[in-house]
Amino acid sequence: MNKLVLNTMSKYRLLQNGDRVIVALSGGADSVALLDVLISLKEKLNLTVYAAHVNHNLRGAEADRDESFCKFLCKNYNTELFVKSVNVRALAKEQRISEELCGRNVRYGFFDELSARLRAKVATAHTASDNAETLIFNIVRGSSLGGVCAIPPKRGNIIRPLIEVTRDRIEDYCRKKGLEYMTDSTNSSDDYTRNKIRHNVIPVLKEINPGFEAAAMRLSENASDILSYINSQTASSLDNCRVQYGYDCKKLAEFDSAILNNAVVTICREEAHFSPEQRHIDLIKNIINNGGAINLPNGFSVIAKQNILRIAENVSSEDFAREFSPVELKSEMSFEFSDKQYSVKEILLASKDESELNAASDGIDDYNNLLNPDILADGPVFRTRRQGDRFTYPQRRITKPLRKTMNEMKIPSEARDKILVLALDSTILWCESIGASLQAQCNNSDKALKIDVKQANRLSSDLNAKNEVV
Repeated sequence: MNKLVLNTMSKYRLLQNGDRVIVALSGGADSVALLDVLISLKEKLNLTVYAAHVNHNLRGAEADRDESFCKFLCKNYNTELFVKSVNVRALAKEQRISEELCGRNVRYGFFDELSARLRAKVATAHTASDNAETLIFNIVRGSSLGGVCAIPPKRGNIIRPLIEVTRDRIEDYCRKKGLEYMTDSTNSSDDYTRNKIRHNVIPVLKEINPGFEAAAMRLSENASDILSYINSQTASSLDNCRVQYGYDCKKLAEFDSAILNNAVVTICREEAHFSPEQRHIDLIKNIINNGGAINLPNGFSVIAKQNILRIAENVSSEDFAREFSPVELKSEMSFEFSDKQYSVKEILLASKDESELNAASDGIDDYNNLLNPDILADGPVFRTRRQGDRFTYPQRRITKPLRKTMNEMKIPSEARDKILVLALDSTILWCESIGASLQAQCNNSDKALKIDVKQANRLSSDLNAKNEVV
Protein backbone atom coordinates (compact mmCIF):
# COMPACT_ATOMS: atom_id res chain seq x y z
CA MET A 1 0.00 0.00 0.00
CA ASN A 2 2.95 2.32 0.56
CA LYS A 3 3.61 2.39 -3.17
CA LEU A 4 -0.01 3.38 -3.91
CA VAL A 5 0.13 6.15 -1.30
CA LEU A 6 3.45 7.40 -2.70
CA ASN A 7 1.93 7.50 -6.19
CA THR A 8 -1.09 9.44 -4.89
CA MET A 9 1.12 11.93 -3.06
CA SER A 10 3.25 12.42 -6.15
CA LYS A 11 0.24 12.69 -8.49
CA TYR A 12 -1.45 15.40 -6.44
CA ARG A 13 1.72 16.91 -4.94
CA LEU A 14 0.50 16.30 -1.41
CA LEU A 15 3.85 16.03 0.40
CA GLN A 16 7.35 17.15 -0.48
CA ASN A 17 10.69 16.08 0.94
CA GLY A 18 11.20 17.65 4.37
CA ASP A 19 7.53 18.49 5.00
CA ARG A 20 5.87 18.51 8.40
CA VAL A 21 2.53 16.69 8.58
CA ILE A 22 -0.15 16.27 11.25
CA VAL A 23 -2.20 13.07 11.04
CA ALA A 24 -5.87 13.55 12.02
CA LEU A 25 -6.08 10.47 14.24
CA SER A 26 -9.50 9.17 15.31
CA GLY A 27 -8.27 5.71 16.30
CA GLY A 28 -10.21 3.98 13.52
CA ALA A 29 -8.69 1.69 10.89
CA ASP A 30 -8.27 4.42 8.25
CA SER A 31 -6.40 6.91 10.44
CA VAL A 32 -4.30 4.21 12.11
CA ALA A 33 -3.25 2.94 8.66
CA LEU A 34 -2.46 6.50 7.56
CA LEU A 35 -0.27 7.11 10.60
CA ASP A 36 1.53 3.81 10.07
CA VAL A 37 2.16 4.52 6.38
CA LEU A 38 3.52 8.02 6.99
CA ILE A 39 5.72 6.79 9.85
CA SER A 40 7.11 4.10 7.51
CA LEU A 41 7.82 6.79 4.88
CA LYS A 42 9.28 9.18 7.43
CA GLU A 43 12.94 8.57 6.66
CA LYS A 44 12.46 8.15 2.91
CA LEU A 45 10.77 11.57 2.60
CA ASN A 46 12.49 13.24 5.57
CA LEU A 47 9.10 13.92 7.17
CA THR A 48 8.26 15.27 10.61
CA VAL A 49 5.09 13.48 11.69
CA TYR A 50 2.66 14.60 14.41
CA ALA A 51 -0.84 13.42 15.31
CA ALA A 52 -3.98 15.20 16.51
CA HIS A 53 -7.06 13.71 18.18
CA VAL A 54 -10.38 15.38 19.00
CA ASN A 55 -12.62 13.89 21.69
CA HIS A 56 -16.18 15.09 20.94
CA ASN A 57 -17.52 13.54 24.18
CA LEU A 58 -20.55 12.22 22.30
CA ARG A 59 -20.08 8.50 22.99
CA GLY A 60 -19.27 8.48 26.71
CA ALA A 61 -16.76 5.83 27.76
CA GLU A 62 -16.20 4.80 24.14
CA ALA A 63 -14.93 8.29 23.26
CA ASP A 64 -12.57 8.23 26.26
CA ARG A 65 -11.40 4.77 25.16
CA ASP A 66 -10.52 6.11 21.70
CA GLU A 67 -8.56 9.00 23.21
CA SER A 68 -6.58 6.63 25.46
CA PHE A 69 -5.88 4.35 22.51
CA CYS A 70 -4.52 7.24 20.43
CA LYS A 71 -2.22 8.25 23.28
CA PHE A 72 -0.96 4.66 23.61
CA LEU A 73 -0.49 4.32 19.83
CA CYS A 74 1.48 7.55 19.47
CA LYS A 75 3.67 6.65 22.42
CA ASN A 76 4.59 3.40 20.65
CA TYR A 77 5.34 5.31 17.45
CA ASN A 78 7.30 7.94 19.42
CA THR A 79 5.06 10.56 17.77
CA GLU A 80 3.88 13.74 19.46
CA LEU A 81 0.10 13.76 19.90
CA PHE A 82 -2.09 16.84 20.38
CA VAL A 83 -5.49 16.25 22.01
CA LYS A 84 -8.55 18.50 22.22
CA SER A 85 -11.60 17.58 24.30
CA VAL A 86 -14.86 19.42 23.63
CA ASN A 87 -18.45 18.89 24.76
CA VAL A 88 -19.82 19.06 21.22
CA ARG A 89 -23.43 18.40 22.24
CA ALA A 90 -23.50 21.43 24.56
CA LEU A 91 -21.59 23.60 22.09
CA ALA A 92 -23.91 22.67 19.21
CA LYS A 93 -26.94 23.56 21.34
CA GLU A 94 -25.35 26.88 22.28
CA GLN A 95 -24.54 27.69 18.64
CA ARG A 96 -27.87 26.33 17.39
CA ILE A 97 -26.29 24.07 14.80
CA SER A 98 -26.23 20.30 14.30
CA GLU A 99 -23.82 18.18 16.33
CA GLU A 100 -22.29 16.92 13.08
CA LEU A 101 -21.53 20.44 11.83
CA CYS A 102 -20.33 21.56 15.24
CA GLY A 103 -17.97 18.58 15.51
CA ARG A 104 -16.59 19.29 12.07
CA ASN A 105 -16.02 22.95 12.93
CA VAL A 106 -14.22 21.97 16.14
CA ARG A 107 -12.00 19.43 14.37
CA TYR A 108 -10.95 21.64 11.49
CA GLY A 109 -10.54 24.67 13.73
CA PHE A 110 -8.15 22.61 15.87
CA PHE A 111 -6.31 21.32 12.82
CA ASP A 112 -5.93 24.83 11.38
CA GLU A 113 -4.59 26.10 14.69
CA LEU A 114 -2.01 23.30 14.88
CA SER A 115 -1.11 23.69 11.20
CA ALA A 116 -0.31 27.37 11.69
CA ARG A 117 1.63 26.79 14.91
CA LEU A 118 3.68 23.85 13.62
CA ARG A 119 3.90 25.09 10.00
CA ALA A 120 2.61 21.69 8.96
CA LYS A 121 0.09 20.18 6.56
CA VAL A 122 -2.84 18.20 7.94
CA ALA A 123 -3.40 14.67 6.60
CA THR A 124 -6.92 13.27 6.96
CA ALA A 125 -7.71 9.59 6.38
CA HIS A 126 -10.44 9.98 3.76
CA THR A 127 -10.46 7.02 1.38
CA ALA A 128 -11.78 6.09 -2.07
CA SER A 129 -14.72 4.48 -0.24
CA ASP A 130 -15.47 7.75 1.56
CA ASN A 131 -15.31 9.55 -1.77
CA ALA A 132 -17.82 7.12 -3.34
CA GLU A 133 -20.21 7.49 -0.41
CA THR A 134 -19.94 11.28 -0.56
CA LEU A 135 -20.58 11.22 -4.31
CA ILE A 136 -23.79 9.20 -3.84
CA PHE A 137 -24.84 11.39 -0.92
CA ASN A 138 -24.39 14.55 -3.00
CA ILE A 139 -26.25 13.09 -5.98
CA VAL A 140 -29.20 12.18 -3.74
CA ARG A 141 -29.26 15.77 -2.43
CA GLY A 142 -29.40 17.13 -5.98
CA SER A 143 -25.94 18.62 -5.89
CA SER A 144 -24.29 20.53 -8.72
CA LEU A 145 -21.02 19.69 -10.48
CA GLY A 146 -19.13 20.68 -7.33
CA GLY A 147 -20.85 17.87 -5.47
CA VAL A 148 -19.77 15.35 -8.10
CA CYS A 149 -16.17 16.35 -7.31
CA ALA A 150 -16.89 14.80 -3.88
CA ILE A 151 -13.74 14.77 -1.68
CA PRO A 152 -10.75 16.57 -3.24
CA PRO A 153 -7.26 15.07 -2.67
CA LYS A 154 -6.08 18.48 -1.46
CA ARG A 155 -7.79 21.56 -0.07
CA GLY A 156 -5.54 24.32 1.24
CA ASN A 157 -3.38 22.83 3.97
CA ILE A 158 -5.51 19.64 4.13
CA ILE A 159 -4.18 16.61 2.25
CA ARG A 160 -5.66 13.13 1.78
CA PRO A 161 -2.96 10.55 1.01
CA LEU A 162 -5.42 7.60 1.18
CA ILE A 163 -7.97 9.04 -1.25
CA GLU A 164 -7.22 6.37 -3.89
CA VAL A 165 -7.23 3.46 -1.40
CA THR A 166 -10.44 1.52 -0.66
CA ARG A 167 -11.58 0.74 2.87
CA ASP A 168 -11.29 -3.01 2.18
CA ARG A 169 -7.65 -2.60 1.25
CA ILE A 170 -6.95 -0.54 4.36
CA GLU A 171 -8.51 -3.16 6.64
CA ASP A 172 -6.47 -5.83 4.85
CA TYR A 173 -3.32 -3.72 5.43
CA CYS A 174 -4.10 -3.44 9.15
CA ARG A 175 -4.75 -7.17 9.38
CA LYS A 176 -1.50 -8.14 7.65
CA LYS A 177 0.57 -5.73 9.74
CA GLY A 178 -1.20 -6.64 12.98
CA LEU A 179 -2.35 -3.07 13.59
CA GLU A 180 -4.97 -2.59 16.29
CA TYR A 181 -7.67 0.02 15.83
CA MET A 182 -10.89 1.15 17.49
CA THR A 183 -14.37 0.73 15.99
CA ASP A 184 -17.00 3.42 16.38
CA SER A 185 -20.22 1.69 17.46
CA THR A 186 -22.33 4.24 15.55
CA ASN A 187 -20.84 2.95 12.26
CA SER A 188 -23.13 -0.08 12.42
CA SER A 189 -26.30 1.99 12.80
CA ASP A 190 -28.46 2.98 9.83
CA ASP A 191 -29.71 6.04 11.70
CA TYR A 192 -27.26 8.13 9.68
CA THR A 193 -27.69 8.72 5.93
CA ARG A 194 -24.05 7.96 5.16
CA ASN A 195 -24.32 4.62 6.95
CA LYS A 196 -27.42 3.74 4.91
CA ILE A 197 -25.46 4.46 1.75
CA ARG A 198 -22.47 2.47 3.02
CA HIS A 199 -24.47 -0.58 4.11
CA ASN A 200 -27.25 -0.70 1.51
CA VAL A 201 -26.36 1.27 -1.63
CA ILE A 202 -22.63 0.76 -2.16
CA PRO A 203 -22.81 -3.08 -1.93
CA VAL A 204 -25.43 -3.17 -4.71
CA LEU A 205 -23.31 -0.89 -6.91
CA LYS A 206 -20.27 -3.09 -6.28
CA GLU A 207 -22.28 -6.12 -7.37
CA ILE A 208 -22.83 -4.34 -10.69
CA ASN A 209 -19.23 -3.15 -10.87
CA PRO A 210 -16.71 -4.52 -8.33
CA GLY A 211 -14.49 -1.54 -9.18
CA PHE A 212 -17.21 0.99 -8.42
CA GLU A 213 -15.10 2.96 -5.90
CA ALA A 214 -12.31 3.42 -8.45
CA ALA A 215 -14.90 4.37 -11.10
CA ALA A 216 -16.40 6.94 -8.71
CA MET A 217 -12.93 8.34 -8.10
CA ARG A 218 -12.37 8.78 -11.86
CA LEU A 219 -15.75 10.53 -12.20
CA SER A 220 -14.85 12.90 -9.36
CA GLU A 221 -11.45 13.63 -10.95
CA ASN A 222 -13.05 14.37 -14.32
CA ALA A 223 -15.68 16.58 -12.69
CA SER A 224 -12.93 18.43 -10.81
CA ASP A 225 -11.02 19.09 -14.05
CA ILE A 226 -14.17 20.34 -15.78
CA LEU A 227 -15.10 22.54 -12.80
CA SER A 228 -11.59 24.00 -12.71
CA TYR A 229 -11.95 25.00 -16.38
CA ILE A 230 -15.45 26.42 -15.85
CA ASN A 231 -14.22 28.39 -12.83
CA SER A 232 -11.43 29.88 -14.94
CA GLN A 233 -13.86 30.86 -17.71
CA THR A 234 -16.33 32.22 -15.14
CA ALA A 235 -13.70 34.45 -13.52
CA SER A 236 -12.73 35.89 -16.90
CA SER A 237 -16.36 36.41 -17.94
CA LEU A 238 -17.27 38.13 -14.66
CA ASP A 239 -14.30 40.47 -14.98
CA ASN A 240 -15.58 41.52 -18.40
CA CYS A 241 -19.05 42.41 -17.14
CA ARG A 242 -18.10 43.99 -13.83
CA VAL A 243 -19.34 47.56 -13.41
CA GLN A 244 -19.46 49.96 -10.49
CA TYR A 245 -21.67 48.46 -7.76
CA GLY A 246 -22.18 45.14 -9.52
CA TYR A 247 -22.45 43.34 -12.86
CA ASP A 248 -23.96 44.24 -16.25
CA CYS A 249 -27.18 42.21 -16.56
CA LYS A 250 -27.18 42.24 -20.37
CA LYS A 251 -23.69 40.77 -20.49
CA LEU A 252 -24.57 38.20 -17.82
CA ALA A 253 -27.61 37.11 -19.83
CA GLU A 254 -25.36 36.40 -22.82
CA PHE A 255 -23.27 33.87 -20.86
CA ASP A 256 -23.39 30.20 -21.79
CA SER A 257 -25.76 28.40 -19.40
CA ALA A 258 -22.97 26.53 -17.57
CA ILE A 259 -20.96 29.74 -17.10
CA LEU A 260 -24.02 31.71 -15.96
CA ASN A 261 -24.97 29.10 -13.37
CA ASN A 262 -21.42 29.09 -12.03
CA ALA A 263 -21.24 32.89 -12.14
CA VAL A 264 -24.34 33.15 -9.95
CA VAL A 265 -22.81 30.70 -7.47
CA THR A 266 -19.52 32.63 -7.48
CA ILE A 267 -21.22 36.00 -6.90
CA CYS A 268 -23.30 34.64 -4.03
CA ARG A 269 -20.35 32.95 -2.35
CA GLU A 270 -17.97 35.88 -2.69
CA GLU A 271 -20.35 38.74 -1.92
CA ALA A 272 -23.11 37.19 0.22
CA HIS A 273 -21.07 34.39 1.85
CA PHE A 274 -23.81 31.97 0.79
CA SER A 275 -23.82 28.83 -1.35
CA PRO A 276 -27.05 28.95 -3.37
CA GLU A 277 -29.21 25.96 -4.12
CA GLN A 278 -30.59 25.41 -7.62
CA ARG A 279 -33.85 27.20 -6.72
CA HIS A 280 -31.88 30.31 -5.76
CA ILE A 281 -29.84 30.10 -8.97
CA ASP A 282 -33.03 29.89 -11.07
CA LEU A 283 -34.59 32.87 -9.27
CA ILE A 284 -31.46 34.98 -9.74
CA LYS A 285 -31.25 34.07 -13.44
CA ASN A 286 -34.85 35.20 -13.80
CA ILE A 287 -34.21 38.66 -12.34
CA ILE A 288 -31.07 39.01 -14.48
CA ASN A 289 -33.38 38.85 -17.50
CA ASN A 290 -36.45 40.60 -16.09
CA GLY A 291 -35.29 42.75 -13.18
CA GLY A 292 -36.44 42.49 -9.58
CA ALA A 293 -35.05 41.37 -6.25
CA ILE A 294 -34.96 38.26 -4.07
CA ASN A 295 -34.04 37.76 -0.43
CA LEU A 296 -31.36 35.23 0.43
CA PRO A 297 -31.65 33.27 3.70
CA ASN A 298 -28.62 34.89 5.35
CA GLY A 299 -29.50 38.57 5.52
CA PHE A 300 -28.58 39.56 1.96
CA SER A 301 -30.62 40.40 -1.12
CA VAL A 302 -29.87 40.03 -4.83
CA ILE A 303 -31.13 43.02 -6.82
CA ALA A 304 -31.32 43.54 -10.59
CA LYS A 305 -32.12 47.16 -11.35
CA GLN A 306 -31.01 49.67 -14.01
CA ASN A 307 -29.31 46.77 -15.80
CA ILE A 308 -27.02 46.11 -12.81
CA LEU A 309 -27.04 42.93 -10.72
CA ARG A 310 -25.79 43.53 -7.20
CA ILE A 311 -25.71 41.98 -3.73
CA ALA A 312 -27.01 44.12 -0.86
CA GLU A 313 -26.87 43.47 2.86
CA ASN A 314 -30.25 43.87 4.54
CA VAL A 315 -29.20 46.69 6.88
CA SER A 316 -31.26 49.81 7.49
CA SER A 317 -29.30 52.45 5.61
CA GLU A 318 -31.14 55.23 7.45
CA ASP A 319 -30.04 53.89 10.84
CA PHE A 320 -26.58 53.51 9.37
CA ALA A 321 -26.47 57.13 8.21
CA ARG A 322 -27.83 58.59 11.43
CA GLU A 323 -24.74 57.38 13.29
CA PHE A 324 -22.46 59.70 11.32
CA SER A 325 -21.90 63.15 12.84
CA PRO A 326 -21.05 65.90 10.32
CA VAL A 327 -17.34 66.73 10.03
CA GLU A 328 -16.15 70.18 8.97
CA LEU A 329 -13.80 70.28 5.97
CA LYS A 330 -10.13 71.00 6.73
CA SER A 331 -7.15 71.30 4.39
CA GLU A 332 -5.49 68.25 5.99
CA MET A 333 -7.70 65.58 7.55
CA SER A 334 -8.67 61.93 7.55
CA PHE A 335 -11.49 59.90 9.06
CA GLU A 336 -13.39 56.64 8.63
CA PHE A 337 -16.98 55.93 7.75
CA SER A 338 -18.37 52.46 7.21
CA ASP A 339 -15.52 50.40 5.73
CA LYS A 340 -13.85 53.34 3.98
CA GLN A 341 -11.04 55.76 4.77
CA TYR A 342 -11.53 59.39 3.69
CA SER A 343 -8.61 61.81 3.49
CA VAL A 344 -8.17 65.41 2.35
CA LYS A 345 -4.91 67.19 1.57
CA GLU A 346 -3.96 70.44 -0.16
CA ILE A 347 -1.87 70.06 -3.32
CA LEU A 348 -0.20 72.45 -5.77
CA LEU A 349 -1.33 72.43 -9.37
CA ALA A 350 1.15 72.87 -12.19
CA SER A 351 -1.29 74.79 -14.37
CA LYS A 352 -4.65 76.47 -14.27
CA ASP A 353 -5.55 75.10 -17.70
CA GLU A 354 -8.23 72.43 -17.33
CA SER A 355 -6.63 70.01 -19.78
CA GLU A 356 -3.29 70.27 -17.97
CA LEU A 357 -4.99 69.92 -14.62
CA ASN A 358 -6.52 66.72 -15.86
CA ALA A 359 -3.15 65.45 -17.16
CA ALA A 360 -1.41 66.43 -13.91
CA SER A 361 -3.81 64.37 -11.86
CA ASP A 362 -3.90 60.57 -11.77
CA GLY A 363 -6.83 60.50 -14.19
CA ILE A 364 -10.34 61.80 -14.57
CA ASP A 365 -11.51 60.23 -11.29
CA ASP A 366 -8.83 62.12 -9.36
CA TYR A 367 -9.65 65.31 -11.27
CA ASN A 368 -13.30 64.98 -10.23
CA ASN A 369 -12.11 64.81 -6.63
CA LEU A 370 -10.12 68.08 -6.80
CA LEU A 371 -11.87 71.00 -5.08
CA ASN A 372 -11.23 74.72 -4.95
CA PRO A 373 -9.64 75.52 -1.54
CA ASP A 374 -11.61 78.78 -1.38
CA ILE A 375 -14.62 76.75 -0.18
CA LEU A 376 -12.83 76.24 3.17
CA ALA A 377 -13.86 79.75 4.25
CA ASP A 378 -17.55 78.84 4.10
CA GLY A 379 -17.17 75.88 6.49
CA PRO A 380 -18.75 73.05 4.45
CA VAL A 381 -19.17 69.69 6.18
CA PHE A 382 -18.96 66.04 5.27
CA ARG A 383 -22.26 64.31 6.00
CA THR A 384 -24.74 61.84 4.57
CA ARG A 385 -27.46 62.98 2.19
CA ARG A 386 -30.57 64.84 3.31
CA GLN A 387 -33.90 65.69 1.76
CA GLY A 388 -33.63 68.86 -0.35
CA ASP A 389 -29.96 68.37 -1.32
CA ARG A 390 -29.14 69.65 -4.80
CA PHE A 391 -26.19 69.01 -7.10
CA THR A 392 -25.00 71.11 -10.07
CA TYR A 393 -23.28 69.28 -12.92
CA PRO A 394 -20.02 71.16 -13.69
CA GLN A 395 -20.04 70.56 -17.45
CA ARG A 396 -23.75 70.81 -18.14
CA ARG A 397 -24.33 73.53 -15.52
CA ILE A 398 -27.66 71.96 -14.66
CA THR A 399 -28.86 71.73 -11.06
CA LYS A 400 -30.89 68.70 -10.02
CA PRO A 401 -32.05 67.13 -6.76
CA LEU A 402 -29.28 64.85 -5.47
CA ARG A 403 -31.72 61.94 -5.59
CA LYS A 404 -32.15 62.35 -9.37
CA THR A 405 -28.39 62.77 -9.83
CA MET A 406 -27.82 59.51 -8.00
CA ASN A 407 -30.44 57.84 -10.19
CA GLU A 408 -28.62 59.04 -13.31
CA MET A 409 -25.29 57.80 -11.93
CA LYS A 410 -26.91 54.40 -11.15
CA ILE A 411 -25.96 54.52 -7.48
CA PRO A 412 -27.90 51.69 -5.77
CA SER A 413 -30.69 52.86 -3.46
CA GLU A 414 -29.36 50.83 -0.53
CA ALA A 415 -25.93 52.46 -0.91
CA ARG A 416 -27.06 56.09 -1.00
CA ASP A 417 -27.18 56.65 2.75
CA LYS A 418 -23.78 54.97 3.11
CA ILE A 419 -21.82 57.42 0.96
CA LEU A 420 -20.67 60.89 1.99
CA VAL A 421 -21.27 64.31 0.51
CA LEU A 422 -19.54 67.62 1.18
CA ALA A 423 -22.31 70.14 1.69
CA LEU A 424 -22.90 73.80 2.36
CA ASP A 425 -26.46 73.84 3.64
CA SER A 426 -28.41 72.04 0.87
CA THR A 427 -25.81 72.73 -1.84
CA ILE A 428 -23.69 69.69 -2.58
CA LEU A 429 -20.09 70.67 -3.32
CA TRP A 430 -18.84 67.10 -3.73
CA CYS A 431 -20.42 63.66 -3.67
CA GLU A 432 -18.62 60.37 -3.34
CA SER A 433 -18.83 58.33 -6.58
CA ILE A 434 -19.88 61.50 -8.50
CA GLY A 435 -17.21 64.13 -7.77
CA ALA A 436 -17.12 67.92 -7.47
CA SER A 437 -20.05 70.15 -8.34
CA LEU A 438 -19.84 73.36 -10.37
CA GLN A 439 -19.57 75.45 -7.17
CA ALA A 440 -16.47 73.57 -5.95
CA GLN A 441 -14.43 73.21 -9.15
CA CYS A 442 -10.80 74.31 -8.92
CA ASN A 443 -10.28 75.61 -12.50
CA ASN A 444 -9.31 79.12 -11.39
CA SER A 445 -6.93 78.17 -8.59
CA ASP A 446 -3.27 77.14 -8.47
CA LYS A 447 -4.02 74.96 -5.47
CA ALA A 448 -6.58 72.23 -4.86
CA LEU A 449 -8.02 70.11 -2.11
CA LYS A 450 -7.74 66.47 -3.10
CA ILE A 451 -10.21 63.96 -1.61
CA ASP A 452 -9.21 60.30 -1.52
CA VAL A 453 -11.60 57.46 -0.68
CA LYS A 454 -10.14 54.03 -0.03
CA GLN A 455 -11.11 50.82 1.68
CA ALA A 456 -10.20 51.02 5.36
CA ASN A 457 -7.55 48.62 6.64
CA ARG A 458 -9.97 47.19 9.12
CA LEU A 459 -13.68 46.62 8.71
CA SER A 460 -15.95 47.82 11.48
CA SER A 461 -17.80 44.91 13.03
CA ASP A 462 -20.78 46.99 14.06
CA LEU A 463 -21.02 49.20 10.95
CA ASN A 464 -19.65 52.02 13.05
CA ALA A 465 -19.45 55.51 11.67
CA LYS A 466 -17.07 57.01 14.18
CA ASN A 467 -15.32 59.96 12.62
CA GLU A 468 -12.14 60.82 14.45
CA VAL A 469 -10.53 63.69 12.56
CA VAL A 470 -6.74 63.76 12.36
